[in-house]
Amino acid sequence: MSQTSPPLLTAMPVMHEVAQQTYPVSALYVLATPIGNVCDITLRGLHMLSLADAIACEDTRNTAHLLNRYGVSKPLLAAHEHNEREVAEKIVARLQAGERIVLVSDAGTPAISDPGARIVDAVLHAGLRVIPLPGASAGIAALSASGLLNDQFHFIGFLSPKAGARDKQLERLATDTATLVLYEAPHRIVDTIDALLKVFGPLRQIVFARELTKLFETIHRCPLSEAPGWLSADANHQRGEFVLLIEGAPQQADNDDVEALRVLRILLAELPVKQAATLAAQLTGQKKNALYQQALALRDADDAAAEQG
Repeated sequence: MSQTSPPLLTAMPVMHEVAQQTYPVSALYVLATPIGNVCDITLRGLHMLSLADAIACEDTRNTAHLLNRYGVSKPLLAAHEHNEREVAEKIVARLQAGERIVLVSDAGTPAISDPGARIVDAVLHAGLRVIPLPGASAGIAALSASGLLNDQFHFIGFLSPKAGARDKQLERLATDTATLVLYEAPHRIVDTIDALLKVFGPLRQIVFARELTKLFETIHRCPLSEAPGWLSADANHQRGEFVLLIEGAPQQADNDDVEALRVLRILLAELPVKQAATLAAQLTGQKKNALYQQALALRDADDAAAEQG
């Protein structure tokens, strides 16, 4: 009967290899940390944490808790969106003195919808090295499990919290053929889904990826027409941090398609579905049957939203 070596023993030769690699001084190390599951740290990342002279972090409390899980104790520098410029100067000075400093955010990869870009920019402008230590990224994790057949994606991050600005952003993206990658907070998820449905129409596929790598991880894919219903079906569906993936516009989509949808929404506010679709087809030259199906889905989504309200 064969025996399997314990995971720690299996990793030991690799850790020896990690320790033999070069870790220059006077360098900023941009380290991706787990987005939920504490085990998703890389071996190289763990070793770098042990070598660091200091760790610049978004929230010292969160990072201290994470380091405690790994048995690491290092000086922490608060480096968040409100003090990035000031702390960047201090980091540059310390790097010039020969230190190694690790930059982390609360979760995932720094400078990707998280603080850090200004610090990296300052270090580079000072002629010093920036070394990325890749790892967890919520957007990439969601894309890998989405099944959306597109080799291009457009990372958007968080939309504007203001409804008017958000809608303008979405309108500019309506004809983008790449998969759209959005981040959203739970208290805005319902409004964001309603906005996506109104701008993109009911037929596009959406992927909800919530609480990735955590105990209640959920990945759900459906047409946008079904998205409000899925959210309202279970209160838990509206909890946690979200990655939203929106199917790209069809390759043949153009401004005429966007205009047809805009006209259809206006007509639906005043007319029955069939009449609105017929008039929209006459006004825009688009196919009546396709507009009718879109009108039905938009009406159903509006009814579902009204019931929630």
